[in-house]
Amino acid sequence: MPTMKNNSRLVPYITAREGEEADSFLALRASFDSEGHSRLAYWDETRQDRDVRGTLWARVSQSIGADRLPTGEPKWHLVHPARQRETMLLLKCQVCVTNARTPDGILFLESKKDGIPAASTPIRTAQPPLCRRHARIAAKRFPYLAEHGHVALLAQSAPLYGVIGTPHMYSPSGIRVLAGDNVPVPYGHPDLRWFLASQLVRTLRAFRVVYLNDFVPAA
Repeated sequence: MPTMKNNSRLVPYITAREGEEADSFLALRASFDSEGHSRLAYWDETRQDRDVRGTLWARVSQSIGADRLPTGEPKWHLVHPARQRETMLLLKCQVCVTNARTPDGILFLESKKDGIPAASTPIRTAQPPLCRRHARIAAKRFPYLAEHGHVALLAQSAPLYGVIGTPHMYSPSGIRVLAGDNVPVPYGHPDLRWFLASQLVRTLRAFRVVYLNDFVPAA
């Protein structure tokens, strides 16, 4: 079940919480991959630190309660890297973590800031899908949707594209953090060897625009 604030304010599963802290920069080191290319790594790296395509991910602690859901005051506008990665990879609802796949497709909500996309135009998104139950609530209450309005996209295909995160480089003085631009970097790009991912990105294809009032039950 999702977490509610004062029984009215929905807090998505992927939202970062107070008390969750990023790992120290000192945990990073230079390493080499199986082909001899230099890359970013952790001193005590585990299999969970890299995704299915081998990209290194930012470590952030998690505040999880007895019900296995996040606890603590939400940090609105920030997402937790591991929880965003989980829901996007497994196509789970970003609010309640249930399976977001339906016989009709996978439902994604995007901001209408740039208008309504044509069905022939692939859309790249870092916003995990939503189940039907929470789509209508999200459209009204999520800041990134409420500000400019929303467009609901029912996708038949949503392959992995790449990641958003922070680029790094190795210099004579050691590892340096470079300025990021929030532009998704596609899997297979050499820049990902020195990249610390924080959001997983999919490409929406073969989608159609739907109207939530017709598509989902009333909240």
